[in-house]
Order: sequence, then structure tokens, then C-alpha cells
Amino acid sequence: MRVVVQRVSRATVEVDGQIVGSIDRGLVCLVGVTHDDTTAEARALSAKVAGLRLFGDGQGRMNRSVMDVDGSVLVVSQFTLYGDVRRGRRPSFTDAADASHAEPLVEAFRAGLEAARVPVVSGVFGAMMAVSLVNDGPVTLVVEASHGRVV
Repeated sequence: MRVVVQRVSRATVEVDGQIVGSIDRGLVCLVGVTHDDTTAEARALSAKVAGLRLFGDGQGRMNRSVMDVDGSVLVVSQFTLYGDVRRGRRPSFTDAADASHAEPLVEAFRAGLEAARVPVVSGVFGAMMAVSLVNDGPVTLVVEASHGRVV
């Protein structure tokens, strides 16, 4: 499971021209799922993201989590995070899990954030989405879980 985490000052996600999710200060999490990912990995990733110290303290150092700053998280499913471009110019998505496996794990990631008392909004799984954000910093990280370990 792979999550691209971006610190934002605001973000929205639209489906069919309608805003389905919006946050102010917080994190945008683009979530990709591969075939052997598990619910335990989704929960471990959500705990890791909730506790990441990506926000400034009084001295401007990144010492505060999204929970510490009363921020929110926008979760967007993104199967293209498992796109493989090693051969040719057209990405292969064979490493991306199918919807029946991926959707429950994206939901488990979201539920894990909510369990940590982080306000969460999300896009619509499988929909064509327009994500708008103001990247704060910019601060962008890739967090992964593989075989039960968050790396």
C-alpha cells in the first residue's frame, strides 16, 4: 500500500463538477493499493500518517501532527500510484489491485484516521476526480506498507 502525503493549506475534490470533499489546513492523502495489501497495513499506514510531524511548532520546526494542529485529511484513491513505466511509454497498471480488493482497504485507511479522531473527507472511489490543492511548503512524502511493515 502506498500513500502520497501532501501538507496543504486547503484542498477540494470534485466529481462531475460538484465538490464532494473540502478541507482547510491539513493533509491530502493519495492512496494506492496493490494485490497483497491487508487491512492491518491500511490501519498501520493511517496511524503513521495521523502521527507524522509535518506542521511547524513555535520555532518553525516540523514537530506537530495533523492532530496537533486540528487539521483535516482529504483521502483520494489513486490506482495510478502503482503504475509501472519501466518499459515503454504507456504505464502498466497490473500492480494495482482491482476495485473489489482496493476499495475496502482505502476505506480501512480512512476509518483508521477517523479512529485517531482526525476529521476526514474523501473523494468517490473509482470516479474521475478533480483534486485542487494548495501545497503548503511544499511538503510531500511517500509512505508505504509492505508485508506488514510501514516503510
